[in-house]
Amino acid sequence: MMEMTCPTYWAKIYIAGPVPIIEQICREFVMEGGCVTVTPTNYIYTMGEESGVEIGMINYPRFPKDNPGVELFDQAVRLGNEILEQCCQGSYTIMTPTDTYFFSRRRGDEKK
Repeated sequence: MMEMTCPTYWAKIYIAGPVPIIEQICREFVMEGGCVTVTPTNYIYTMGEESGVEIGMINYPRFPKDNPGVELFDQAVRLGNEILEQCCQGSYTIMTPTDTYFFSRRRGDEKK
């Protein structure tokens, strides 16, 4: 039996949208090498609610990153942007072990 290890790093993408479409985008995305989890979820917020997903990405020993804190994060941003565009969403969030990032193309979300 073979054993592989790599430095631990993860990123989670939180985005609303139709689950079957998001799953297909993820299937196509990981063809470059990688692995993601897609967990359906419901977002309940002030005066609203919508369905979406939590997408998990890890520094997977089969496809390890030399600098996972940069490479895996960049990969998460690319996937998040792809889903944002294809699912006509306004924003998404990426959480890492150290920081949480909010990406928005909505007017009014600009930094003040």
